[in-house]
Amino acid sequence: MLISERKNITSIQARFLNPTNSTHRQYEALRAFYVDKISSSDAARCFGYSAGSFRVLCHQFSKNAGRQFFLPPQKGPQSAPKRDPVRQTVTQLRKQNLSVYDIQRVLTEKNIRLSTVSISKILTEEGFAKLPRRADDERPQTNKPDPAEVADARALDLSPRSFTTKFGGLFLFCKYLDNIPLQHIADELELPGSSMIPAPYAIRALLALKLFGNARHGHVMSYIFDEGPALFAGLNAMPKRAFLAEYSCRVDPRCFPQLNQRWFEAVAKIGLHPGTSFDLDFHTIPFYGDDSLVEKHYIPRRSHRQKGMLVFFAHDADNHMFCYANAAVSKADQNDEILRFVEHWKQRTGKNPQQLIFDSKLTTYANLNELNKLHIQFTTIRRRTDKLLDDVLAQPSSAWRRIELKNIAREFRRPRILDSRIELNDYAGTVRQIAVRDLGHEEPTILLTNQLTGSATTLIDRYAKRMVIENAIADGIDFFHIDALSSSVPLKVAFDAQLTLMASTLYRLFARDIGAPYDTAKTRRIFRDFIDASAHVSITESNIIVRYQKRAHNPLLKAAGLNDSPLRIPWLAGKKLEILLG
Repeated sequence: MLISERKNITSIQARFLNPTNSTHRQYEALRAFYVDKISSSDAARCFGYSAGSFRVLCHQFSKNAGRQFFLPPQKGPQSAPKRDPVRQTVTQLRKQNLSVYDIQRVLTEKNIRLSTVSISKILTEEGFAKLPRRADDERPQTNKPDPAEVADARALDLSPRSFTTKFGGLFLFCKYLDNIPLQHIADELELPGSSMIPAPYAIRALLALKLFGNARHGHVMSYIFDEGPALFAGLNAMPKRAFLAEYSCRVDPRCFPQLNQRWFEAVAKIGLHPGTSFDLDFHTIPFYGDDSLVEKHYIPRRSHRQKGMLVFFAHDADNHMFCYANAAVSKADQNDEILRFVEHWKQRTGKNPQQLIFDSKLTTYANLNELNKLHIQFTTIRRRTDKLLDDVLAQPSSAWRRIELKNIAREFRRPRILDSRIELNDYAGTVRQIAVRDLGHEEPTILLTNQLTGSATTLIDRYAKRMVIENAIADGIDFFHIDALSSSVPLKVAFDAQLTLMASTLYRLFARDIGAPYDTAKTRRIFRDFIDASAHVSITESNIIVRYQKRAHNPLLKAAGLNDSPLRIPWLAGKKLEILLG
């Protein structure tokens, strides 16, 4: 009789007929099949097995018949052989106000190997609460790192002396920082500061870590006794980790647009004028906290959605640098961020950007219409739906024509294109659609642009260069460590993005002076060949002499004139900075 056909069964009978665990269920299912002669499919259905899994169960039973088959599985060990013998010792040590690390150190001295996780489990089982923060005199006497001086601009010692620094390359940027009025900008925007660390000194200290980007912010504590970065910032010692994190929280995010504007106005006076063509993209910085207000965004390199801060970047294609960033982007308004960039650029330069290049998910067709009304050239990729692909591939071979590209791999240098005019929803008039085949993809690449008369070859070549911003963002993640939330010093994302813009600009100014091929090189290459250099620093009564080690690329620095004449540094008591190349 099947379970589904049983009626009016008592509670006692139900205890036999309705299995409550896997062993009981196996017994009843096999008994129904072998004893009650129920078919395999019906037995499987009645007891919640798939047909295939029930056949496997029958096969295993036939190979191992007998009562042993129905014994419940043995549970795991009921004791902890490593933890239990030392439980009393761990408890006594905690009563002495020792942390899990202190307890582990004492046990190791007694040749007892126990992890901190196991020690924590013992303390939790014994009812101990988390150990409160202890004062220094409450901690056990062990070997400790030497404490560094407290950062204070007033305590900077510029008396005659000399030292060697690992951060010698930082002084190459003093030429550009001297022409940027950080003090005036800080006063105008009321950036936070103190008598010990005024705002310009804090900005220079944080920029030093960005510019010397071979390590994240948290790693600076390893070099806290190196006098180089502190002297570059104008301090007696580099600020500690707590200050670096706290300062980014003290800066009002509303001042970042003005800070960005003042910074690039000063940069333009040095000679780095804004370009006309821009690559746009979003980047998600992962968030690992429990804040329910943080939205989930797609992370391409991980191929899934995750909590994070969505940051919009604009990359100046002419100058090869970041020129705009906004870390206050939400899902609701991310499609309109492109229009906010246009508005910001007009306020900054007095005119709209000439050309914008971006991918299909950056904005909507309605916003493309707004860009067209503003006479801004745009090129983007159209999302490939099945219907769109069917329409494109249905075109006869005679409708496609072959072109020749330059800035692309030789194998894909002669693709075929289908150039047409189409209409889009929410877009007034027609837009140009260029379908490209034989470009290394199985499906055609479909471009949309409002440049109706330009050469297709030029447009495709320019869009191919849009990969530059993806490479630039990757370079920023790798070198400028813009994934701030995964760093051991949690800087605010908006502040970290602003520092990235400023550091990127200083590298481009330096690369411009060096010349080809470094004017288009990645930041990491510039850092490796020039900035990552040790130096011997000598402070005299009137000069600060930085003598670099002998390196293969020093002749390029000499040719750029970076050591031609001493430079008077106002934040170093007006002493002249003299750079000597080995």
